[in-house]
Amino acid sequence: MHQVLSDFFAAPDRQLLVIAGPCILEEQSTNELIGRTVQDACRALGLPFVFKASFDKANRSSIHGHRGPGIERGLAELARLRELLGAPVTTDIHAPEQAAPAAKVVDLLQIPAFLCRQTDLLAAAAATGRPVNVKKGQFMSPEEMRNVLAKLDEGGCRHRMLTERGTFFGYNRLVTDFIGLGDMMALGAPVCFDATHSTQLPGGAGTATSGRPDRCALLARAAIAAGVQAVFLECHPEPSKSRSDAGTVQPLDEVPALLARLKAVRGALAV
Repeated sequence: MHQVLSDFFAAPDRQLLVIAGPCILEEQSTNELIGRTVQDACRALGLPFVFKASFDKANRSSIHGHRGPGIERGLAELARLRELLGAPVTTDIHAPEQAAPAAKVVDLLQIPAFLCRQTDLLAAAAATGRPVNVKKGQFMSPEEMRNVLAKLDEGGCRHRMLTERGTFFGYNRLVTDFIGLGDMMALGAPVCFDATHSTQLPGGAGTATSGRPDRCALLARAAIAAGVQAVFLECHPEPSKSRSDAGTVQPLDEVPALLARLKAVRGALAV
């Protein structure tokens, strides 16, 4: 396991872990720009950093939505970025057969929210020996994630993390339930807050998801104040040109200042 993640899971309350990158892998130059910008900001602030990007997005609103470079090219690019940045990388997997090849490249396997109950997928991820981060389904209560943790435990996974990314509320709307966030933290695994996906308006643009990216910082500050151990941000130098989640990704040039504010909130908890 990469030292950054080894240190995090050994003492998750010591420092705020930052998981950030583009939603889907983009051109090499864009991936590098995003990775270096966030990494430099994290280094300046003394925050551990994990680069995140997807090789495939299997749950597009439209069949015509861009899905990414695919597993072969995508994992090759993640391996290149891992070497270039010297940082751990993470990506999501959507099928059990993707777990083993992905685990050869990435340091942290991510389970998408819509698939968080899929026993075969969780078991395959656990069997790799890699840490596993599971996003809570928008349709699930925090307490139900206890069963997800049990599946990972029984599969032999020693390092697990849960991620909050909003809960369905009516049509085309997600809400962040902070009482529920506290309940999920009480389950015992480190908890990450996905500040960008929590602003989504699912299907709000008809054949695509829209969002309220202007509220990302507000939600992130509140989640850090609530005590989460990690934050998840998707960012892009030109959000409108992002190949996925253009309605929620954060402008890359605003991320360093946002991280500085989040670190300040985290520091205030120790007062």
